[in-house]
Amino acid sequence: MAFRLKLVPDVTRIDFFRWQWLTVGASAVAVVVSILATIFMGLNYGIDFRGGTTIRTESTTAFDIGDYRQALDGMGFSDVSITEVFDPSFGADRHVAMVRIGTTDEAGSVSPEQLAEVEAALQQVDPQVTFASVESVGPKVSAELIRTAIMAVAAATVGILLYIWLRFEWQFAVGAVVSLLHDIILTVGIFALFQMKFDLTTIAALLTTLGFSVNDTVVVFDRLRENLIKFKTMKLIDVMNLTVNETLSRTVMTAVTTAIALTAMLVLGGDVVRGFVFAMLWGVFVGTYSTVYVAKSVVLWLGVKRDWSKDGDGPKKNVSPFEGAEEV
Repeated sequence: MAFRLKLVPDVTRIDFFRWQWLTVGASAVAVVVSILATIFMGLNYGIDFRGGTTIRTESTTAFDIGDYRQALDGMGFSDVSITEVFDPSFGADRHVAMVRIGTTDEAGSVSPEQLAEVEAALQQVDPQVTFASVESVGPKVSAELIRTAIMAVAAATVGILLYIWLRFEWQFAVGAVVSLLHDIILTVGIFALFQMKFDLTTIAALLTTLGFSVNDTVVVFDRLRENLIKFKTMKLIDVMNLTVNETLSRTVMTAVTTAIALTAMLVLGGDVVRGFVFAMLWGVFVGTYSTVYVAKSVVLWLGVKRDWSKDGDGPKKNVSPFEGAEEV
């Protein structure tokens, strides 16, 4: 007999609305704290948004990124990122790295004197190193990148709103967008609270999180629509509870398997991808939470048009199928 792992029983009867005001209240408090942290503490912008200089190095011998980073420590730079470039076309005697240096001055780039010091420090580590190119990103370009990043997130959110509106009803679209805004604000807030580096890779993680969250939400909404047609005399709140219970196994399995892969990347991936992976891991957590406790609560408050009722609530019953259900 084959062994099958089950994180959730086949049949659950959990009342997700039992502590509705507590869960929604916790989300509201977390959103307010995240907004205040972003306003008063600010974000720790990376080179992409603050400006800096990118140096492309090439060497005929293999190098250690740790040695490069150690050579640049103590020079007073606000941010140093070093990545090795891999390309199938590179020969065995061609080793390429990208050294990205952020500064705190108004120019937003490394001065010629500082650049000479950087080159001298790297040549002490690897005498064979050469500098193929040097590019600087000034404050004006950084400001444009910030605007573009905000527009990208806003465009993705509007696109999701229109998609769900056309696929379901406007109440579902509002619930999904409120859930997505909840995820975005909490992710940005935790980066502000812990002053983690916020750059273009974080924006990429935010967009990926939006896709993950809306996919989970659409699965629940699709089952909810089927159940609304199937159970026409059941109260809306009970149909929603039934729907979340029916999709709970899929929701938990998707979140857990994704989190396992991201945790491995977070531990073993190194400093280069740590911000990106953390943003996605946190996004998986808050995205799953918002699907279960935020999106459906908004839909419940707005009501859903049903054939037998104008206000979205069915005939009252003496006994709810979720009375005495397990607490969550």
